[in-house]
Amino acid sequence: QVQLVESGGGLVQAGVSLRLSCAASGRTFSRYAMGWFRQAPGKEREFVTAISWNGGRTYYADSVKGRFTISRDNAKNTVYLQMNSLKPEDTAVYYCAAGAGGTYHLAEAYDYWGQGTQVTVSS
Repeated sequence: QVQLVESGGGLVQAGVSLRLSCAASGRTFSRYAMGWFRQAPGKEREFVTAISWNGGRTYYADSVKGRFTISRDNAKNTVYLQMNSLKPEDTAVYYCAAGAGGTYHLAEAYDYWGQGTQVTVSS
C-alpha cells in the first residue's frame, strides 16, 4: 500500500515557475514508476509526465516537453515536478500516481493516486 500526498500548488502568473512535490508513504516507493497527471475543469484527466522506478527513464506529454521536469529522490520517498514557463492552459488539479510501470501515459497503469493539488496560472 502506498499513500501519496501532493504539495506545492498555488496561484501564479504566467511565465513563472512552480515545483510540485509528492511524498509517498511505505517502504516500497522505489519499486514504483511515478507519474503526474492533471485535470482541468470540464476536461478529462491527462498524462503530464512519468519517471521509471530508478529515474533512468522519463516521459513527457508534448504540451509540457521542454518546460516541465520530473525527478525523484528514492531516499526521501518523493517525486518532484518542476514546472517552468507556466501558461494559463497549465491550470489544473495535478495528481501524482504510483504504478508498476509499462504504459506510462495511461492512468490505468497506476494503482495509487494522491488527492491532487491545484495549480492556477493567470495571464
